[in-house]
Amino acid sequence: MPIAKGDKNGTEAGGAKSFKYCIHCYADGKFTLPDLTADGMKAHVKGKLADMGFPKFTTGFFTRGIHKLERWKS
Repeated sequence: MPIAKGDKNGTEAGGAKSFKYCIHCYADGKFTLPDLTADGMKAHVKGKLADMGFPKFTTGFFTRGIHKLERWKS
């Protein structure tokens, strides 16, 4: 999720804005769903995109890089 506008930032443990993670994924210095896998996130995002009316074939395009995000690099 783009967080460039600053109103979608998650928060670090001390309350500072996170510049890596959004409010849906990260709060108080921890992931909100710590056991979520990259594949689980892909499925979740594809569902949200479909709910928003995106054609199914485009959802794969928008989620193809999720496994490359810093959260799942290890």
